[in-house]
Amino acid sequence: MALDGGGGGGSGRRGGGFRSLMRRKPADSDRVRAEGQQLAKELNILELIAIGVGSTIGAGVYVLVGTVAREHTGPALTVSFLIAGIAAALSAFCYAELASRCPSAGSAYHYTYVCVGEGVAWLIGWALVLEYTIGGSAVARGISPNLALFFGGPDSLPWILARHQLPWFDVIVDPCAAALVLVVSALLCLGIKESSFVQGIVTTLNACVMLFVIVAGCYIGFQIGWDGYKVTDGYFPYGVNGVLAGSATVFFAYIGFDTVASTAEEVKNPQRDLPLGIGAALSICCLLYMMVSVVIVGIVPYSAMDPDTPISSAFAKHGMQWAMYVVTSGAVLALCSTLMGSLLPQPRILMAMARDGLLPSFFSDVNKQTQVPVKGTIAAGICAAALAFFMDVSQLAGMVSIGTLLAFTIVAVSILILRYVPPDDAPLPSSLQESSQLNQEYDEEKGRDLLGDEICNKSQIKDLIVEESMKDPLLEKKQYTGTMDEMKRRRIAAFSIGSVCLGVLVLTSSASATWLPFLPLCIGCIIGGLLLIASLGILCSIDQDDGRHSFGHAGGFTCPFVPFLPVLCILINTYLLINLGGDAWMRVSIWLLIGVLVYIFYGRTRSSLIDVVYVPVAQVNDCRSSSGFLS
Repeated sequence: MALDGGGGGGSGRRGGGFRSLMRRKPADSDRVRAEGQQLAKELNILELIAIGVGSTIGAGVYVLVGTVAREHTGPALTVSFLIAGIAAALSAFCYAELASRCPSAGSAYHYTYVCVGEGVAWLIGWALVLEYTIGGSAVARGISPNLALFFGGPDSLPWILARHQLPWFDVIVDPCAAALVLVVSALLCLGIKESSFVQGIVTTLNACVMLFVIVAGCYIGFQIGWDGYKVTDGYFPYGVNGVLAGSATVFFAYIGFDTVASTAEEVKNPQRDLPLGIGAALSICCLLYMMVSVVIVGIVPYSAMDPDTPISSAFAKHGMQWAMYVVTSGAVLALCSTLMGSLLPQPRILMAMARDGLLPSFFSDVNKQTQVPVKGTIAAGICAAALAFFMDVSQLAGMVSIGTLLAFTIVAVSILILRYVPPDDAPLPSSLQESSQLNQEYDEEKGRDLLGDEICNKSQIKDLIVEESMKDPLLEKKQYTGTMDEMKRRRIAAFSIGSVCLGVLVLTSSASATWLPFLPLCIGCIIGGLLLIASLGILCSIDQDDGRHSFGHAGGFTCPFVPFLPVLCILINTYLLINLGGDAWMRVSIWLLIGVLVYIFYGRTRSSLIDVVYVPVAQVNDCRSSSGFLS
């Protein structure tokens, strides 16, 4: 990671080799964007909430309540949803601050490029591309089985939409899934206003179905006296460990709010609306999840729940078989809304990477009429449709979770970097380099006028400066000491952030390695825990960097409880990452290895930062403010 511990990053170029991995672009890179690449600023707070809720609440909630209640939590399912919601809120706080400070397309990729460096940003962007492609395909494959219930059963869809097995191949194609992906992609090409309006309608209908489940379930619950809570083994039949295991499972039901951050460039008032949209969307999802779980585990004992169709079967047991169609409608609506939420961010991430030169400029083209990346949307839609048509991607679902959790983790790390060691140098745009040279020439000419012709040479100017500084040696010593103290603080902060990440990795790896003997497991946990606590204590004892106040767009949301909140976020996400399974990690590793090769042979040598000059941030701001005068 590009934890620049030293202060006062001097002027210079960061070309190829290892140093290219640490190139960072400016936080306000949207201000120097070329004409023709601007997205339409059309979204307001209500549309952001609709996008966030629609992307988060998928059909999983219609299944998770049964599986998790039977295997992990019992009647305490609501507590698991609450704990998972709080854990998701930690990442949401981090996203909210970075989205309001850096309102540009690209989401976690953009934040990582600004705070950490080009190498890590490329891997995050590459992982997100995989996440949204597989996520959209998996969602599309889940729609046709639910639609089939309206036609009489699993094999009752019309021939043109039904699944078929290709002769001589062990492949089951799904034309319905591919068609839906292409339809949604076409909708996204019409414009962000139009697509968000449709998603708002679908999300509202899905919320109405969930409200029906809550109201009808409460009616049944009061009629029967809430039998589900009268089980003999109590409210916590699996203990605290069961509730925590259930929280880890339902945590993935909250993934999707980060879609809001990917639309940052299309928001009318990002400093105000992005944090509110992310927070409101997550709060609504948590409330609906908890209310549905309260009702369902109350009207049916958890041991008697159907793990596949828990909500439909719960109503059927109380004589409401017709409710199956209402619940199935909700599942279809949820899947359609989630499909739109999965396909929306991908072309914007591809566009952000292409703007930075890491991908071909084909993906950065923005249609002048609709003001959306139409070419990238069509390309991403075709890839997702092909994957949904030919592959059963349910086995690849773990890869989606890895991409999301990696993004959550690096966003939390970026908050620590922003607060303690924000970039103190920035690439000087080529349009301002001439301005900078003119500034220097103007300053030299002014110095000659003030000092006279007899001392205009450089050696005499230097002698005069030394002579003036000797008149007040205490002031010079104070300035020098302050600079050295700041450099020392940045080094300590950078070392502590790295130690926090290492401590979290050692602690979570040791705690998850249940196959180890007891003694090595305890030693690993103790070492990781001590390293984490010591590094966290150091971060608490040193001041945050003053440069954080001027980083990016000021005046937006500020993440609270730093460094505790980001560190806890890193800890939770890393634990979940390590426990996702070896098969998923093996597949993701192959994808990331392909990404490394693409970066080495294409992106590294074509990056927009390959030949820029890095100067102190203050100098960039001075050049911007004076460029109009000098021109």
